[in-house]
This record gives sequence, C-alpha cells and structure tokens, in this order.
Amino acid sequence: MKTSNIHMIHRIKDKELYNMILGTNSAKTRILIIDEILKEPHNANQLAKKLKLDYKTIKYHMRVICKHQYATEEKFEKYTFYYPSDKLIKHIDEYIEIKEYYKNQIFEG
Repeated sequence: MKTSNIHMIHRIKDKELYNMILGTNSAKTRILIIDEILKEPHNANQLAKKLKLDYKTIKYHMRVICKHQYATEEKFEKYTFYYPSDKLIKHIDEYIEIKEYYKNQIFEG
C-alpha cells in the first residue's frame, strides 16, 4: 500500500464512506452518481440517461448509497427522487478527498 494511501486513510474519519466507495470495484459509478445528486435531485431514469448507465445499475447503487444513508429518497407522484443526505453533507470534505484520491489512482496506476 502506498504511503499516500495510508495517510489518506488515517485522515478519513468516516470509514463507512471510504469503504462504500473505495472498498468495491464500483468506485467510479458511485462517485458519478453522488456527484450528480449533489448538483440536483434526480430520479433513477434521469441518472441512467445522464450517466449513460443501465437503469438497474443505477437502482442497485442507489439502494446501497441510501442504505448507508448518504442519500435520501423522496417519492413524488410515480417517481422517486434522490437527494444528498445530511450525513453526506456533513462529510463532504472527506467525500471530496476520497474522490480526488480515486482520480489520482486511476491516472497514476
């Protein structure tokens, strides 16, 4: 494990957020989804079209993100919209650090 990785892990207090994103092969997808809901609320169809991902992929990742309470869902008529949760907003600096770390690993590795 690289020294920069060890230092970053120690700075991150929200290990659940770290593991939910970097602890899987789905980091890119989860980062893309979270970034979109941070911009504005979306439903699964909107996310799928915007990110060019399968609807079922979006639904799966949103279930995981909501289960860990980093997004909330709100039903409006026949649609479910996803919003960033208070928990995500509270840890936004750590989320940004995790995202930057991931991007650096992609370009360096």
